[in-house]
Amino acid sequence: MKTKEHSFISSLFICLLYLPVLVTAECSCENEVLSKDTGNKTKALKYKFVAISSILMAGAVGVSLPIMVKKIPTFGPQNNIFFLIKAFAGGVILATAFVHILPDAYQSLTSPCLSEKPWGVFPFTGFLAMVSAILTMMMDTFATSFYKSSHFDKALQVNGDEEMLGEHEGHVHVHTHPTHGHAHGSTESSHHLMITQRIISQVLEVGIVVHSVIIGVALGASQSAKTIKPLVAALIFHQFFEGMGLGGCISQAKFKSRAIAMMLVIFSLTTPMGIALGMGISKIYNENSPKALVVEGIFNSLSAGILIYMSLVDLLGVDFMNPLMQTNLKLLLGSNLSLLLGAASMSLLAKWS
Repeated sequence: MKTKEHSFISSLFICLLYLPVLVTAECSCENEVLSKDTGNKTKALKYKFVAISSILMAGAVGVSLPIMVKKIPTFGPQNNIFFLIKAFAGGVILATAFVHILPDAYQSLTSPCLSEKPWGVFPFTGFLAMVSAILTMMMDTFATSFYKSSHFDKALQVNGDEEMLGEHEGHVHVHTHPTHGHAHGSTESSHHLMITQRIISQVLEVGIVVHSVIIGVALGASQSAKTIKPLVAALIFHQFFEGMGLGGCISQAKFKSRAIAMMLVIFSLTTPMGIALGMGISKIYNENSPKALVVEGIFNSLSAGILIYMSLVDLLGVDFMNPLMQTNLKLLLGSNLSLLLGAASMSLLAKWS
């Protein structure tokens, strides 16, 4: 099962790297008046190389930080600081979906470059985000149900074997079975939580990676130094805070070291690889071609729906309904403040990007 999970993540990453191919063979729109700063191409190229290195470092540090500090008792999953950090990260991801990705998707799918029908007569942006959120919920529940029932069947088989053994060794079965039952119930609950966290972290990474590839390609294909410079600064913070949110989920999922390393590497490399691809296709890529606008708009809408669902339901909802937070007024108020700060910090970056 773990091999299939790794193959799925790797295959998805490779497929996303081919997204630019879908939008490179289309003519630009002639009806829209485009005001582009040609800038100095040499200077723009320098900014792109700076972007690749700095965004790679920011993403790697951001996603690794929650995993590294988890070993410090103060930042353990049941401590107040951990709740505050996760609330901040949840606010960042929620603002990323609403303030960054959805407006970009709306702008792409309502562009004058596209035909009036069907793009101008139906709200595809909101519809696709809604469908994406619903499908994410379905996948979340079905996957959790499948893993839980699969583990339950295995547990029943183990119990049956132990009871048969107990019939041959009666005194061992009688005295140890109640204790074992208690331990098994605790293990069952812990395993179910671990599976849920794994599903959350993988689906969350899918939503983040899709958007990261698109924005990386857009930056790499741009020839304007004036446009690239502020975008680099925004993406550094963007990647760092998004990484913190994802890293917090990964740290709770109890993946093995190999799986953790794979997820960290994929997240860290996605945007830099997108920039490199954008640089490679900059001569043939036209971000205002109808095909490019449709592909980017659809994928951004789907990505936004995934992140909205994951942030509200699986990240914030679970923690804010946790008995530890419900019975601690200071922690509840602090987490709400942390959530607002996270959302505000990412919303302010919209001005730069």
